[in-house]
Amino acid sequence: MTAEALMRSRYTAYVLQNIAYLHETLWPKFQPSFDFKATATWAAESHWTGLNVLATSAGQGGDRDGTVLFEAKYLSGGQLRTHRELSRFRKKSGRWYYVEAIDE
Repeated sequence: MTAEALMRSRYTAYVLQNIAYLHETLWPKFQPSFDFKATATWAAESHWTGLNVLATSAGQGGDRDGTVLFEAKYLSGGQLRTHRELSRFRKKSGRWYYVEAIDE
């Protein structure tokens, strides 16, 4: 798996409202403060319409860290919206995790 593959699988988890997967793939340090209810609400109230990966840096098999810049489009409140994020990913014990959104 790569950082980009994890990011794509997390987008799919939002689409399918698989909140447990979002929790499991979050960097372990941040898992205790994960807000299940808010995440579930956002996923449920959004109709996800597409994902575009704009750039990646590192995040391959031999890397420990990587970033992915993406845009996820969704309908919410009758409006088409875009969530643009530069995400940081880190590998621990051979497994990739989402760490945080970082400033572009």
